[in-house]
Amino acid sequence: MNIEGSVIMITGASSGIGAATARATFAAGARLVLLARREDRITTLAEELGNALAVRCDVTDRDQVAVAIQQAKDTYGRVDVLVNNAGQGLEAAIEDIAIEDFRDILDLNLVAPLIMMQAVLPLMHAQGAGAIINVSSGVTFYPRPHSGAYNSAKAGLNMLSAVARAELADQGIAVSTMLPFVTATEFTDALKAGSEAARAEPAAAVAHTPERVADRILDLIRSGDERADLVPQRFGGSLAA
Repeated sequence: MNIEGSVIMITGASSGIGAATARATFAAGARLVLLARREDRITTLAEELGNALAVRCDVTDRDQVAVAIQQAKDTYGRVDVLVNNAGQGLEAAIEDIAIEDFRDILDLNLVAPLIMMQAVLPLMHAQGAGAIINVSSGVTFYPRPHSGAYNSAKAGLNMLSAVARAELADQGIAVSTMLPFVTATEFTDALKAGSEAARAEPAAAVAHTPERVADRILDLIRSGDERADLVPQRFGGSLAA
């Protein structure tokens, strides 16, 4: 897909990978719809970028998502690309995971992307084309201790994304999966539990920038490839590092 002139909706756009993707796609000529719960941040980002629509939205809430889709349609008439980026982690041993925390992690990292896809697909069907990028995680490549909740949710997203790709490929809609590794963002500080343990994780030493992830997301939008990862080979990925 050609990014220039496309309408790109990004969830979790208030910081980290989401904000970096907004800046990168704007620089490539896209028109943006920025979704996040932190309205002040996406409003500031929209003002920085000049032509973006900022919509406060909890992507786990179907009613709020429907309002956001309608605002995008009213403003631009279409949505060409959805970047499902919103997410949160949790670091805890299996025996210590609070069940309510586990449900929250599943809700945001797995259920919400499905809500977003279901909401945007009618527009893409009407257009006869579209692209969906589901931002998963390279931690799904190996069973790292204390990552059970987050890993389970993102592994589920990997399969959901793959099935969506198979179902939608002949309808002109490309579904791709982006698998970053450890990224230098606020993500660790925002964990539901286990921030200190996550910062001490050896893999943190190979953290990459959110801008690097954003560049790969742009590559996926343009190519429609099935997946891309930024995981070093020694952790099970394709990156020679």
